[in-house]
Amino acid sequence: MPKEIEIEFKNMLTKSEYEQLLSFFNFTREEAITQQNLYFDTAEFQLKEMESALRIRQKDNHYECTLKTPAPEGKLEITDSLTALQAKEMSEGISFPATEVNAFLEEKGVNWRTLRHIGTLTTHRIEFEYQQGLLVFDHSEYLGKEDYEVEYEVTDAAAGRRLFLEFLQQHNIPVRQADKKIARFMKAAEAGQ
Repeated sequence: MPKEIEIEFKNMLTKSEYEQLLSFFNFTREEAITQQNLYFDTAEFQLKEMESALRIRQKDNHYECTLKTPAPEGKLEITDSLTALQAKEMSEGISFPATEVNAFLEEKGVNWRTLRHIGTLTTHRIEFEYQQGLLVFDHSEYLGKEDYEVEYEVTDAAAGRRLFLEFLQQHNIPVRQADKKIARFMKAAEAGQ
């Protein structure tokens, strides 16, 4: 399955800003596609220590396992497609059919049998082509929390940064730090312990 470099820019939104953007681009909340991310790590949080994240994503009837890990520019994404049964068995620790992801984990000394499901994040996503990339509006729910963000996925980091900052300025949205979803999820999980 594919290995690709992900270059994206993110910004947290207020609920009001999120709703204003949906209205501006003529979308409704009902048009959002719902996807679930099941996150995994070892009891010792080996993946977190490597600044990596492992998830199974369910979107409609499609399942995929993705490992994100640092790359010189952006993140390297390694993705394997899964069947519903494979995703279920993987989430239960029965098997690990994501062969490309597993090969990378083995290279890094992580045994799939030590992985555990640490939680689920549900995202309601609207995405569309915008300028030279993909613009994404996300409403995420996890551990009794919810948040809103805009993402801009591009292939050219310099042009993407410029276009994203122009987009924020055009819509009067202040620049706000936006951690990755897994980081926000982990922060909420640690706060709840």
